[in-house]
Amino acid sequence: MTRILFVCHGNICRSVGAQYIFQDLINKEGLAEQFFVDSAATSTEEIGNPIYPPMRKALVKMGVPVGSHTARQLHKADYGKYGLIIGMDEENGYYMKRILGEDPEGKVHYLMEYTDTPDKKIADPWYTREFSLCAGQIEKGCRGLLEYLRDRDSFSG
Repeated sequence: MTRILFVCHGNICRSVGAQYIFQDLINKEGLAEQFFVDSAATSTEEIGNPIYPPMRKALVKMGVPVGSHTARQLHKADYGKYGLIIGMDEENGYYMKRILGEDPEGKVHYLMEYTDTPDKKIADPWYTREFSLCAGQIEKGCRGLLEYLRDRDSFSG
């Protein structure tokens, strides 16, 4: 089973959006049993809060099912629990490294690495207010990630 943890600043917009988009993709392809998908924050600011309403709206508009979510913080122990830990921007990367320590197994990546624009980062829509744009970028990254995993792991679907 491939275990993926998406990470952003507060775990109420980008990372939970990626969690739901990726889950929707694997559900539609009949691959849900091959994955465990979750999300977390680098900060403590939003712990216990639900997905931010404008992000929920953007996902629903895309047809992505949104479940009940409560934000949680990334913990050092998550490094051993997940095969991939995927951040959205450099700030996430900085704090992921502070929380997790070194990355000897090469598990920590950025979502857009799996696209044709691997150096692009996903800006925080809390500040940009571009929730639909953000959700579209996340979807592109999640599709690229799934294709990468399909090629690497040679699973069907």
